Amino acid sequence: MPDHIDIPIIDIASPSPSTAKSLVDAASKYGFVFIRNSHESGNGIPPKDLAGMFDLSKDFFQSPEEVKEQCSIHSAKSGKNRGWLSMHTETLDPNHQKRGDFKEAFNFGEFTPSGHAQQPLCGPLAPAEPRIARFYDSCHALCNWILQVFARGLEVSQEAGGEEWFSSRHDRTKGPSGSILRFLYYPSIPHPTTPPDADKTDIRAGAHSDYGSITLLFQLPGQPGLEILTPSGTWAPVPVNPANDPTPPILVNIGDLLSYWTNGLLKSTVHRVIFPAGEMSDRYSIAYFCHPLDEAELVAVPSKQVGEFEGALEEGLLERLGGGKVEEGKRSLTAKEHLERRLRATYGVKQQGG
Repeated sequence: MPDHIDIPIIDIASPSPSTAKSLVDAASKYGFVFIRNSHESGNGIPPKDLAGMFDLSKDFFQSPEEVKEQCSIHSAKSGKNRGWLSMHTETLDPNHQKRGDFKEAFNFGEFTPSGHAQQPLCGPLAPAEPRIARFYDSCHALCNWILQVFARGLEVSQEAGGEEWFSSRHDRTKGPSGSILRFLYYPSIPHPTTPPDADKTDIRAGAHSDYGSITLLFQLPGQPGLEILTPSGTWAPVPVNPANDPTPPILVNIGDLLSYWTNGLLKSTVHRVIFPAGEMSDRYSIAYFCHPLDEAELVAVPSKQVGEFEGALEEGLLERLGGGKVEEGKRSLTAKEHLERRLRATYGVKQQGG
């Protein structure tokens, strides 16, 4: 039997100090936490906007392949880490997979201040450019709010910026970042691209951790398959959104960069998407990978909790980042250098998971 994990649902619309502490505690235990979608307060995503993005995602992935190829990630016009990935293009766990992930994806890079994409958009995506840009902005604003609550929970020094310490390093008005909005489509199998020798190593998304600060994951109701690697080394399913919830919570997980920034206090947890047992249907999800400004330095967070944390950065995280613990006075990686290392380490045209 798989492990059971209790991922709390936290309301951060008007966070008290105890709420902020609960958010830090959850991220320190599993690296995953649900937050209530408090869109009425401005700290969330309106359900109609989210539903519109899922409808758009479905329309795009059901488009003919020759349409999707017009904005392929392999096109020089798309730019790094942007565009459409066809089935099996991405292999998130190459050491344990014979072939690429059973999924398609589309990566949107940053939009201009006027709301224009800096990459080709094709098929149904092109006329929806303004809506996608607004959704991207909403996701980033929510991430900045979450990061402010984390800073409050970590009691970041007021002299150093207090609650704004993280969010000021994610301020898009100050420069570019590697933040990515990603549409994901995991078809049911058999599928035209399913090889005749498919076996148990095949997976919808191989085991991986995310690269950036935090990730927002939006899931449709009743779609299982997402699992996290527990501290005991076993896989545990993430609870599925119930079908009768009109405003399901948003799943938030810690990325490698924020874990590194906090010297391992906040956990960047390995996760995967498997083929669920029993009757299977297509799975759609939307992820927003939030990254700091390219030039933000990964210096030690001015927090007593971080400074006194006696745990150690896990060996795998250090290997992924190519460095050791953050040390005062030591030359630090920038967020851009960190991301480029991760992208180079994955494969071919390098990507993020979800």
